[in-house]
Amino acid sequence: MRSLAKDTVIYGASSIIGKFLNWLLVPLYTYVLQQQSDYGIVTNLYAWTALLLVILTYGTETGFFRFANRDDQDARQVYSTILLCVGFTSLLFAVVCNIFDVQIASALGYADHAEFISMLAIVVAMDAFACIPFAYLRYKKRPIRFAALKLLFVFLNILLNLFFFLVCPKIADLSFIASWYNPDYGVGYVFVANIIATTIQTLFLLPEILECRIRLFDFSLLRQVLSYSLPLLVLGVAGIMNQTLDRIIFPFLYTGDDAQTQLGIYGACFKVAMVMMMFTQAFRYAYEPYVFSKHKDRQSVEAYADAMKYYIIFSYLILLGMVVYLDILKFIIAPAYWSGLKIVPIVLWTYIFQGVYFNLSFWYKLTDRTRYGAYFSLLGLVITFVLQVIFVPRIGYVASAASSTVCYFVIMLLSYFVGRRYLAVPYDMRSIGRYTLLLLVLLAAYYLTRYLTNRLFSQTETPTYPMTISMVVGTILLIIYAAIVIRRDFPLTGLPVVGKYFKNRS
Repeated sequence: MRSLAKDTVIYGASSIIGKFLNWLLVPLYTYVLQQQSDYGIVTNLYAWTALLLVILTYGTETGFFRFANRDDQDARQVYSTILLCVGFTSLLFAVVCNIFDVQIASALGYADHAEFISMLAIVVAMDAFACIPFAYLRYKKRPIRFAALKLLFVFLNILLNLFFFLVCPKIADLSFIASWYNPDYGVGYVFVANIIATTIQTLFLLPEILECRIRLFDFSLLRQVLSYSLPLLVLGVAGIMNQTLDRIIFPFLYTGDDAQTQLGIYGACFKVAMVMMMFTQAFRYAYEPYVFSKHKDRQSVEAYADAMKYYIIFSYLILLGMVVYLDILKFIIAPAYWSGLKIVPIVLWTYIFQGVYFNLSFWYKLTDRTRYGAYFSLLGLVITFVLQVIFVPRIGYVASAASSTVCYFVIMLLSYFVGRRYLAVPYDMRSIGRYTLLLLVLLAAYYLTRYLTNRLFSQTETPTYPMTISMVVGTILLIIYAAIVIRRDFPLTGLPVVGKYFKNRS
């Protein structure tokens, strides 16, 4: 658990810092882009890219960890075989999309901007290819280089966005800027910045890419990897569609004339809840290679159980904190988008259920029953699709958010109960139940306080009173939760790096 915690700090630092910095692009977009519908374009197209990235890696990331950790396999041969395969399919995808960019753009409703499709196709192809070298870095336990390259992309992307949206408009009269800069191109510069940053990051991955050897490519090994990984492709596609389907099909389901505007509001408010996703992603980067390497240890199931408990404890802490301080966090987006803030608590629960489901999913990965993951994800996709088709035309993007929550809650429960038959992990359900009950009580107390203060001060000329009182009460509730966690399950002396200072005090 100490090793897991230390890796989470390193991987998590790059993930959380990087996503937080990218998160700060949201106010730039919401304040600078001319219309909310412009941000709707960003929301829609990046939902497509997330889906395509899963398709183009077709489960080979997990397949790499599985086969590279086998005693009878050469990790470098596994790496070379998978990288060459993913590289070929990614290149083929980029070429086809650039040939048919006009037709694809017309089908998606962006006929006037076929270049958006071309740029994003190249970005997705490079990202899919880079996933394998990044997995190789994780396997080789090189978290510092992993984090540095991830952050390189983030900083480049941010600097380029700032350059295109803030600097260029002020120096547009200069000849060397006026020769190429078009102030009316607007949202297009989001994609220009992305393709430049992705290209530079890929070039910095060349030392890992060049470790690949064509002579090590093995068709027999590839068939084994694909046999293991392709069921994960179904799982991955269904899983990512559970996360992005709402933003992909919303323009086709919403009956109003302002579909792109509503999608822009939904997408911006969705970003407010990204702290939970940052934590989930950071945990995954450290957890996946850790679990496969520990599978050789017959006592590892206790470690899985501990990891689950602590994941839930800290997820609840983040959820409670974000709900309490939402009145501050909302300033990350422009006031024109605040009407959608009601979805933030719903999305937070979605991320928690998604993270628990991911942690539970190791039973079918470790027992080579990956088909169950495909079954669960397909069921979740059906739930998500049906709920959105029924309710989006009636209640808009709230249905989009709620459908994902219901989906992950159902498949989380299914994975837990089915998994008990194949891998007996002694999850501490008593502690998890206590913390869940504690969280629900604290949330109920917070919302009751907010309701009463809003009614009490409804006639006052100082509308900040209810918000201030609710935040003070919420802070007290947050301290209560943290104190119970520290007392019961997380003594400060157990913290990595800084724990020694608390030992000295005691």
